Amino acid sequence: MKYYRMKFGNIEKDLPICPVTENLYIAGFVLLGDAPLSEECAKQLLAKAPEYDYILTAEAKGITLANEMARMNGDACYMIARKYPKLYMTGVFEVSVRSITTDKEQKLYLDKADAEKMNGKRILIVDDVISTGESLRALETLVDQVGGVIVGKMAVLAEGDAAERNDIIYLQKLPLFNADGTEIM
Repeated sequence: MKYYRMKFGNIEKDLPICPVTENLYIAGFVLLGDAPLSEECAKQLLAKAPEYDYILTAEAKGITLANEMARMNGDACYMIARKYPKLYMTGVFEVSVRSITTDKEQKLYLDKADAEKMNGKRILIVDDVISTGESLRALETLVDQVGGVIVGKMAVLAEGDAAERNDIIYLQKLPLFNADGTEIM
């Protein structure tokens, strides 16, 4: 297996290069289960974050990042757009999404109680990696549906064309790869 090395503060990570299609490969970046990396990335993102009332992320890979950011900032809560409606969720808002790392269309769900908190509030959307922007678009749609005001969109990494966007704040660029492990230019 081939790897792509990245550094976050004093933490170095070798990200495995994984196939998406026959000719397109990505470096697998996972915060889940890596407390020191989640903490370092959250610290760096908070230093760049605009003023906000609530953080919103999508289940599942952005959860540890949102949790760390909220904890460090002293936030009482943050919101998670779920992949499936849970039994405790009422008055569910939903949106469809198809990201680069999923093989089919998925949905994201937001509970009415969270929606009511977000109405008229400043919402900061966070995720681990922004690539095609589809997950980000879905979160933006949910915020619009519930009457929130998006004040920022942040990610640890901007992959491929996302690194050229001027509407997101990110820590580092992440290239796309050919099958032989070389970067796509």
